[in-house]
Amino acid sequence: MQGWHVIGTHRSLVLADVVLAPPGPGEVLIDVRAAGLCHSDVGVLTEPSWMRTLAFTPIVMGHEISGVVAAVGDGVQHVAIGDRVGVCPTGVGGAPGFVRHGGFTTQHIAPAADLVRVPDAVSFELAAMGTDAGMTAHHAMVTQGGVAAGMKVGVIGLGGLGQIGARVAVVKGAEVHVAEPNQAAWPLADRIGATSIVTDADAWAGEGFDLIVDYAGYGTTTRAATKAVRRGGRVVLIGMGAMSLTLDTMDMILSRVTLVGAGGGTPQDIADVYQLMASGALEPEVRVIGFDDIPSALEDLQHHRITGRLVARLEDPAEA
Repeated sequence: MQGWHVIGTHRSLVLADVVLAPPGPGEVLIDVRAAGLCHSDVGVLTEPSWMRTLAFTPIVMGHEISGVVAAVGDGVQHVAIGDRVGVCPTGVGGAPGFVRHGGFTTQHIAPAADLVRVPDAVSFELAAMGTDAGMTAHHAMVTQGGVAAGMKVGVIGLGGLGQIGARVAVVKGAEVHVAEPNQAAWPLADRIGATSIVTDADAWAGEGFDLIVDYAGYGTTTRAATKAVRRGGRVVLIGMGAMSLTLDTMDMILSRVTLVGAGGGTPQDIADVYQLMASGALEPEVRVIGFDDIPSALEDLQHHRITGRLVARLEDPAEA
């Protein structure tokens, strides 16, 4: 089989052979059905500092993976051949595409402990994006943010993660407001159930939000969030649009703002997202592409030409 390999910063992905050993004890072989594309993939390809996160190169990229169990190693009990599963990228096996070959290929080896069952009502495309975009967005909003019914919540950035976090907050009964400069994404805010949308979070100054989750993370966006929450309010930073930020000391101290960093999540976050998807309460916007389109789609993602989330659909061998 072949997969899309990273060979270095500012280098094009290379399509090359992939050789996997049979699954060992506690491991599972998965026939990959869908693999999501992420901004961290763009980071690896464009920012030299990301290269130290890779265990080796060339390495097959892709950390958002869903598929069907094809074989199991010794001692595996809670999943069986034929099960539909998603792979938690923050589990015991580490992140696919970073510490081991990822999902931009047709088969993948993962620890059974990192697998989450995919409900029949959830497509492989949604299941793939649920493993990272869904997990991370849910963890930031629910686990780190503590969103609850009746809260006034701000969501900065309505991209692949922000759209999920915003919808989760709406489903939880919060009053959700969105800050998003790309007006092409504004209709999505309406579909999600947002109460209002502005171009810039600076417009929220003094509005007394209980919680703001910054899915953009451009420094200025986080600073604006700290000026928009109520006394004792909470700001959760998940986006990495910039690698540093400056805060207003007086605002932080007098308003007693809690600023929390969030990243990743747990298999339970993925399972919760899958249940919301299966119920129809969460229907993220996803653009499905083919396996051969992955390199050009990552360029589109890099240059902000994508609304929602990108997922590559791989061919089912039974349908070939």
